[in-house]
Amino acid sequence: MTKAGKGKTRRSQKTAVPESAPIKPFLKGRVGQIAVLLVVGFLAMIVYRISQSPIDKTPAPQAAAIGGPFTLVDHENRPVTVDYFKGRLMLVYFGYTFCPDICPTALTDMGNALGILGEAADKVTPVFITVDPDRDTPEHLKEYLKFFHPRMVGLTGTPEQTAAALKAYKVYAAKALVERGDADDYLMDHTSIIYLMGPDGAYKAHFSHGVGAEDMAKGIQKFL
Repeated sequence: MTKAGKGKTRRSQKTAVPESAPIKPFLKGRVGQIAVLLVVGFLAMIVYRISQSPIDKTPAPQAAAIGGPFTLVDHENRPVTVDYFKGRLMLVYFGYTFCPDICPTALTDMGNALGILGEAADKVTPVFITVDPDRDTPEHLKEYLKFFHPRMVGLTGTPEQTAAALKAYKVYAAKALVERGDADDYLMDHTSIIYLMGPDGAYKAHFSHGVGAEDMAKGIQKFL
């Protein structure tokens, strides 16, 4: 063998890489099913973890701030504080007896809601607090409330006492003089919300104007 022959090395043979065989249709379907199952399983795990997390039952700051102590007089001219209503639910509305439409509607809905509740309504005291203490005297409240629920309690007081109650319940109220400009002939702009307060005086729920007696009764029933 010549030198050339001796120095000659055998060329390494590269292993041929076979062309990838096409995936059969049934395999494609199986891969798709597995992918779907993985996604569904992942989502189910997330939902489970969320459902197991503790629920924050702390009331919203706005809700927690509604309500508080007040000192007023009722339509029988007796001193009344919030403690008078302890142990019973309070259904509270702020308005005034000279109100042409909004207040009578709200008070009527309150009475009808209690009527729907039947005997269970005995655990609820309907309360009407005036936003117009200058005209709504105890005597005037007594006559006015004859048109509404027989157990409704009317409350009034000095302007300072009434203002304190308005502040506690976050109620807005202001005089709006009529066109004649008569100082004693005016309307009142005011918040029209019915509040449901618990036996301990804490806020439970509220009903916007026009909610209707049936929906109000359902809302009250949840706390009886």
